[in-house]
Parts: sequence; C-alpha cells; structure tokens
Amino acid sequence: MDKIIKSADEWRSLLTPEQYRVTRDKGTERAFTGAYHDHKQKGVYRCVCCGNRLFHSDHKFDSGTGWPSYWQPLESDAVLAHDDNSFFMKRTEIVCACCDAHLGHVFSDGPEPTGLRYCINSASLTFDAADKN
Repeated sequence: MDKIIKSADEWRSLLTPEQYRVTRDKGTERAFTGAYHDHKQKGVYRCVCCGNRLFHSDHKFDSGTGWPSYWQPLESDAVLAHDDNSFFMKRTEIVCACCDAHLGHVFSDGPEPTGLRYCINSASLTFDAADKN
C-alpha cells in the first residue's frame, strides 16, 4: 500500500475545516454530533482524506458513546495503531494506513468476536452505499 503524502496546505484545500481539525490535527468531534454515529445504511465507510476502505457497516454497533463504533476494520491492514498518551490518558490511536489521517481510538470493551471497540470520528469518514463488500 503506497503512502499518500500531502502538505498541510494541500490537505486544507481538500477538506472542510472540521475534517482537517480531526484528521490532520488529531481532533475529536463532540459526542452525538457526527453524521455517522446513528447511521444504519449498508455499505463501506472510507477515509475522508484518501478514500481508503476502512470499515463495513456489518461491523458497526451502537456503543452508546455518541461516535460510530466498529468491532473490526474492513481489512486488518486498513488502519494502523499508535500509542497515545495525550491528556494524561493511555489510549491507542487509530490512523488510516494510507494517509495517516487520525480516525479515533480503539478500546478493549467491544462486543464479540473481537472484544474491540473502534471509536471513530464521523468527520474522518465518508460513506459508500454502492460498495457492499
């Protein structure tokens, strides 16, 4: 998988200010405000920055947290995990494997079969209803 590298100005020209803040500055949208937290359509969620296929709707669940949550990525190599010790917390940040866009965090309190909860910002996603696989 080839890395997509752009300057800050290039990303700013492609993204809304909120998308840029979340994906490039590692921001977080407020709970229950994102477009996909209660989204039920079938399809694939993609990276808003590069279009990488990240999560399938079949792996989405209602975590009650106010952010879209998934129990696994579409492919194991679609996302990368990094330690995140900001704000005096120990968490695992999730980024797009293609462009390093900040997506959210993964926690170990999700449902079976993985026991994981990928808590993702809607601002880091687009949705493709035509892609059912």
